[in-house]
Amino acid sequence: MARLTVDGDELVMGLAWWERLIVRHGDVRVPLAAVERVSVQPDWWRALRGSRVRTRALAVPGALCLGVWRHVVGQDLLALRRPRRSSTVVVDLRPEAPYARVAVSCPPGSQTVSGINAALHRQRHGEAREDA
Repeated sequence: MARLTVDGDELVMGLAWWERLIVRHGDVRVPLAAVERVSVQPDWWRALRGSRVRTRALAVPGALCLGVWRHVVGQDLLALRRPRRSSTVVVDLRPEAPYARVAVSCPPGSQTVSGINAALHRQRHGEAREDA
């Protein structure tokens, strides 16, 4: 299943090979500067909004939502599944990003959020030092 990681100054949503086939997209890279908010959602279905783009998404009711969902604000890229012991990491992005939201179901949800927030803090703190 998909994973969120930080690679340098980018947030990377890594997709498994079968997810890439469905979404018709490789790994998604978003600059950390485009990240507005990161949170953990205990209920995976709460990250859903809008409707799926038929050619780039798969939905199995009550079990899996994978791909691009279109809504009023823009498009979200989701890799969600009914959790066994996992939570959903929701990353809301600024308007300049290719998606409005990226959401992934992953077992260590709070650890993922902590890692992303630490990278955001390092990046923003570093930018503040350069401006001074």
